[in-house]
Amino acid sequence: MKIRDAYTCPLELTHDITKGKWKPIILWQLGKGTKSLSRLENEIKGISQKMLLEHLKEMQGFGIVSKNSFEGYPLKVEYFLTERGKKLLEAVSIMQSIGVDLMKENGMSGFLKEKGFID
Repeated sequence: MKIRDAYTCPLELTHDITKGKWKPIILWQLGKGTKSLSRLENEIKGISQKMLLEHLKEMQGFGIVSKNSFEGYPLKVEYFLTERGKKLLEAVSIMQSIGVDLMKENGMSGFLKEKGFID
């Protein structure tokens, strides 16, 4: 994704960078620690490897995610959040908290307990 020439405010740029179904979820998963591509793919149900790689590349381009590549065979690559990514994770954490509250209000506590979001 390219940065446009004109925006109405800085939030619009941040929204463009993080919008979509998968980017906040990728941020959330990487917020738990450094992960390989295959681990990310396993932890994010429904995302294709192609889509995951595309989003990771975009997020790298904006300095949100970085990676370490290790020599050898098979090739090993690990992804992690940069300082900018950690700042964005704070916003995603607030969104997650609101989602938990709404799910509780709508009788979805069983799901939240099953997935470990609440005790």
